[in-house]
Order: sequence, then structure tokens, then C-alpha cells
Amino acid sequence: MNRLIKFIYTFLLVTQMGIVVTGGAVRLTGSGLGCPTWPQCTPGSYTPVPHQAQGQLHSWIEFGNRLLTFLLIIAIIASIAGYLKWGRKRSDSKFLAWMAAIQFLGIVAQIVVGGISVLTHLNPFVVSLHFLLSIFLISASLSFRQRMLNVPRVSLQPANVLFGRIILALAFVVINLGVVVTGSGPHAGDVMAKRFHVDPRTISWLHADSVIALISLTFGFWLLIKAVENGGAKVLAEEKIKLFLVICLAQGFIGYTQYFTGVPEFLVGAHLLGVTLVWASIWSFAHSTKLLSREKLPVK
Repeated sequence: MNRLIKFIYTFLLVTQMGIVVTGGAVRLTGSGLGCPTWPQCTPGSYTPVPHQAQGQLHSWIEFGNRLLTFLLIIAIIASIAGYLKWGRKRSDSKFLAWMAAIQFLGIVAQIVVGGISVLTHLNPFVVSLHFLLSIFLISASLSFRQRMLNVPRVSLQPANVLFGRIILALAFVVINLGVVVTGSGPHAGDVMAKRFHVDPRTISWLHADSVIALISLTFGFWLLIKAVENGGAKVLAEEKIKLFLVICLAQGFIGYTQYFTGVPEFLVGAHLLGVTLVWASIWSFAHSTKLLSREKLPVK
């Protein structure tokens, strides 16, 4: 049974992250309007029509991203069924019920926002909201998974709780600035798509500065954890913050490389995958150290 639970909720998390990656492929290939209408792909057809797909892949790339949504729906149904079977009688059933509800409401919101983004011809604000919804749902999916699997959680010292919240907030700011960078640059989903009215170079520099700040603060946070924590809290927190730091360093390296090499599609795609890993990593830390929880756990 434990293997089945792990599979269901890992599958949910992976598909939530996968939606971000395939959505990135749509943007990077300029396929955002490969299916120019919604919910149909073309007027009168839910799939790309032969003459539309002939000689181009844009319509099939966009359609493939839509198909992954159905895989995600299966994962959500399985996760809700899992909660009903294994979670309703647990002491944290209320929290699990919220996580299950968020999955359902989230996919409905994503479908609606995705449709609006197509109907508004990839308005950058709507496209950005589409992405940020995925970030929120990755958080909920990861928390859902960790609770269902009873992954250990510990409490940190008050100073580290505050520092951890600052790191979490800064990571979110970094991701949002990255969204603006993408929405103002060459990979906005379609050649004719509107961009944010900001200078791409300026916002890229601001994004890079925020990444440097995040990495620097995270390194300092790691040293603080080593200095003031003890026992199981120290081991768990140090392990997770080191993983986050390594991912941030790799993500920063990719980001600088893509900037100085003319933002090639392959590196931008890798950078987008890195965003999901950065956020999943810091949220895993936040959940395991209950940074955003009022629940009182003993400091171990």
C-alpha cells in the first residue's frame, strides 16, 4: 500500500511540474497559438486538422500540452481517491482535505486561464498567471505528498524560522522576476504575441541581482543552521537547504550562460525545468521545517 501511495502522489507532483515544462516547450517553439482557439484546437475540431499540421509542428506541440492536462486530471482524481481511502480518518484529515480540494479547484482554474490566454492572443499577464498558478499547485502537490507519506517534520529555532521565511519569499520574488524576463523577451509564445513593456536587459539584470542575493542569503542561512540547530532538526534542515543551494547554483549558471549565448531555446528550456526544481526544493524545506505552519512540533 505504501508503494501505491508513494506512486500516486509522486505522479501528481511530477505531472504538475511537467505541465510547466511542456508549457515552456510551447513558448520556446512559438507554438502558443498553434491551436488558435479554445476549447477546440481549430474551429470545428478538437485536434489539429491535417492541412494545419502539414509542414509544421506548432499545432501538435500546443495540442500535446493540452493532452498532458488530461494526464494531470487522472493524477488529481487518483490523489483525491487516495485521500478518501487513506486520509479521511487521520488526525490531519482537515489539512489533507484542503490539499485535495486545491488540486481540483486548481486544474479548473488552469483550464480557464489557459483558455483565456489563447483567446487573448497570449496576453503576457494572463500567461504569467497561468505559470504562477502552476507554482502554487506544485506547492500544494508537494505538501499533499509529504503528508500522505508521513515524511518527517521538525521545528527550527525562532531566528531560523524568520530567516527561512525570508529565503522562501525571496525565492518567490526571483521566480516572478524570471516570469517578467520571459514575457519581455524573444520567447513569449508566438512571434506576434504582446510583451511586457519593460526593457529586457534591465529586467534581466534585476533578475540576476535577485538570484545573487538569494544564493548569498541561502549560504548564510546554511551556516546559521549549522551554528544554532541540534539533533534531528539540524540534520534535516541542513540536508534540505544544501540541496536548495546546489539547485540554485546550477540554475544561476544556466541563467548566466543563456544570457551570454543569446538565450538559445535548449538552455531556456533547461532553465524553466530548473525553476520547478528550485521552487519544489525550497517548498520541501519549508514544509519539512513547518515555516508556514502554526502547528507546534517539538524542537528535536
